[in-house]
Amino acid sequence: MDYDVLLRLMILGDSGVGKTCLLRRFTENEFHPSHISTIGVDFKMKTLEIDGIKVRVQIWDTAGQERYQTITKQYYRRAQGIILVYDVTNEPSFQHIVKWASDVDEYAADKVQRILVGNKSDEVKDRQVTKEQGSKVAQTFGLDFFETSAYTNSNINESFTRLAELVLEAHRKEADNLLGSLDDYLNNTALEGKTGSQDANASTKRTCSC
Repeated sequence: MDYDVLLRLMILGDSGVGKTCLLRRFTENEFHPSHISTIGVDFKMKTLEIDGIKVRVQIWDTAGQERYQTITKQYYRRAQGIILVYDVTNEPSFQHIVKWASDVDEYAADKVQRILVGNKSDEVKDRQVTKEQGSKVAQTFGLDFFETSAYTNSNINESFTRLAELVLEAHRKEADNLLGSLDDYLNNTALEGKTGSQDANASTKRTCSC
């Protein structure tokens, strides 16, 4: 293998907040103003180096529509890190973060790491949620907070890398206490096989609405 450990991350949030665009910007350094809505779950991979460790991150991109949530919840427990995303130009998506966080508490593993991301920070004129509001919610839930823009590539690497660091830190402690080896711990829980995905057509917009 060309990596030392495998981490499984998941992106959650309402439909249209830009989850797929965040993922593609991080893994491919590309931004597409048009998009095809995710059905169920898709994923991409990227290798990072953190503290001398080659970390392969498998990132699951989930559909935000309610009709697919039964499918996506099946993946919660296998995720080691979760990015909760809202759109700073869409206040309802921000209000729904409480619901997404509640789902994580109910369905994800106890030690899952989470961060909060407010996406589309480049759309200044259309902003409905202030940075201070996002920071306050993050503090309430004890989360690291980033405002990002897939369009301008602002804070994309920083947010994904920070979540990977949190997962490594959490599982390093557990591995030291229980198994004595981070590699063994993570390899024992490595995802078997690959999760396929299907796409459905959606309307095209100038900015990411995935």
